Amino acid sequence: MPTPADGPPSSESARRAVEAVWRMESARIVSALARYTRDFELAEDVAQEAVAEALVAWSRDGAPADPVGWLLATARRRAIDGFRRRSALDRRYAALAGQLAEGEANAGAVAQPGRSDELPWDPDRVDDDVLALVFIACHPVLSPESRVALTLRAVAGLTSDQIARAFLVPVPTVQARITRAKKTIAAAGVPFELPPAEERGARLGGVLSVLYVIFTEGSTATSGGHLLRPDLAYEAIRLARTLAALQPAEPEVFGLLALCELTAARFPARTGPDGEAVLLEDQDRRLWDRSAIRRGLAALGRAATVGRGLGPYGLQAAIAACHASAPSVPETDWERVVLLYEALGRVAPSPVVELNRAVAVAMASGPGQALAIVDELVATDRLSGSHLLPSVRGELLSRLGRTTEARTELELAARLCGNARERAVLLRKAAALGRPDG
Repeated sequence: MPTPADGPPSSESARRAVEAVWRMESARIVSALARYTRDFELAEDVAQEAVAEALVAWSRDGAPADPVGWLLATARRRAIDGFRRRSALDRRYAALAGQLAEGEANAGAVAQPGRSDELPWDPDRVDDDVLALVFIACHPVLSPESRVALTLRAVAGLTSDQIARAFLVPVPTVQARITRAKKTIAAAGVPFELPPAEERGARLGGVLSVLYVIFTEGSTATSGGHLLRPDLAYEAIRLARTLAALQPAEPEVFGLLALCELTAARFPARTGPDGEAVLLEDQDRRLWDRSAIRRGLAALGRAATVGRGLGPYGLQAAIAACHASAPSVPETDWERVVLLYEALGRVAPSPVVELNRAVAVAMASGPGQALAIVDELVATDRLSGSHLLPSVRGELLSRLGRTTEARTELELAARLCGNARERAVLLRKAAALGRPDG
């Protein structure tokens, strides 16, 4: 609560407080409400109603000491009101049905049990509500695309536009997937709880892919003015650690954890004082988080120990380990990186993996061989609409001395890039190549 010296609270300070709490805690709030209401739609609705009420109340009274508890309590009251209205409506319908069936004007209403005290309300329960929500959203009744979209919306708090950018699909497609997923979960009667151990294996692949996408969005934001979204990245790491404790015999869980730790270790050096992007070759490696590197290497070792060879996440972690252990870009074991990308391309082929292999080939064998790989991707139109392909192609053309073509590719990449910080780097590279002669 504000003191007299602070002056009265304002709508602007309340808005900032609400936005900060929602940005950091929305996943926990929605997941706890989903467990309580057993209804995704209702959980999101009452959470938003609580946020709207907070904007008014906190402007008048100041932010409470426990803002998350305030939002949860307010949303819970809204949910209880909804249950009561629904129960009252059920009683009225039952009374009308009794009157019609028996012809008695004074027929008694059939009461429905209330919901306010049936379910425990303990946001700090041992079971992780957010992880449970991820497993719910990754239920086999949903398509893989719907699983990822729903979890990113409900757990990570991404907008439909951000999810669409991440998957290179139209925004209405994402919105339709989310709506359909919620209806499917409701129709299938999926329990709103962490599934028993024997059922987790069938959903594990979907859960891992969701955590990977959440971390990826956090490590390089698809849009906006910030290169990183550390809150998302560290939430993905926290969930991966929780998942590793739940599934200690699953190598890919540790592979993903290793990949996230090793990648996040570079966060302190990836941006400059003003938030500008710092390229790998320009990063001060003394700023890298050595504790995160040790944790990542330990998780990678665990993945190799409990598995029969590294899977897709483990292979990506092994690539990240090559960077983490190298004193500089030229001293990186690029031959090993190429071999690891070749292995990754066999177990999890994708155009992005092939593009990354081209980058490694350029470092190991020169830009000429790499350009042939990239041009094959262009010919097959496998990364249409992504800024990544023209970005890499422009870099390779620049190294080959084909500056006019390189500048065109880099400018195209900048137009396609949704992140302002990445776009600035691309435009700076293009400008450094000069303008064509008039």
